[in-house]
Amino acid sequence: MSSKKVVELFFDVVSPYTWLAFEVMCRYRNVWNIELKLRPGFLGGIMQGSGNKPPGLVPNKFLYMNKDLNRLAQYFEVPIQAPVNPFEAMFEKGSLSAMRFVVAVQEQAKDGDKQVELVSRELWRRIWSQNKDITTPESLSEAAMKAGMSASEVGELLRLSSTKEIKEKLKSTTQEALDHGAFGFPLIVCHVDGKPEPFFGSDRFELMAHCIGEKWLGPQPKQSAAKL
Repeated sequence: MSSKKVVELFFDVVSPYTWLAFEVMCRYRNVWNIELKLRPGFLGGIMQGSGNKPPGLVPNKFLYMNKDLNRLAQYFEVPIQAPVNPFEAMFEKGSLSAMRFVVAVQEQAKDGDKQVELVSRELWRRIWSQNKDITTPESLSEAAMKAGMSASEVGELLRLSSTKEIKEKLKSTTQEALDHGAFGFPLIVCHVDGKPEPFFGSDRFELMAHCIGEKWLGPQPKQSAAKL
């Protein structure tokens, strides 16, 4: 088997479309010959740095997004349920504290990205499935403990997430995404023959598969493979 191609997923748990890409890439990490690297960033910094405007601020886009997410949730089998007040959740509360916490989880992890995957998924569930907060220490603690972390571990992560080291790490990763041309999340960067190939959005998987010499088997690859 040829050496694994590195695929980086730049993400922020405030983005529902990124949740779709996150789950798909986690499903494919053992199907495609890839090394998946989870790269927590800050979507607010991406929008500001690229000069982009969030779709939720454009009325017609916002209406379309609600319908689109319902269809996509069924297709990808991801339990997306919009919060009661999406504008408040996405733009007033935001995700800065949550993403600093995820970066802290990654910095402390001893098992690769597994803990990052579990904590990130719980945060997505809170905001985009359960209509819950992801900004307070209590909210972050609840998500992390549901992901299997102890109270003492969570306490240390909360302390770490407010340090300059973690804040700078989040800024650095966000800037790295901007350097790849990001104007939103998800940003998936496939490294092919020494060159980065960036893909934006959760609807480019067939093209991505072609780029890295793999096959797109649908949103549930193991189920599709079993039918072949």
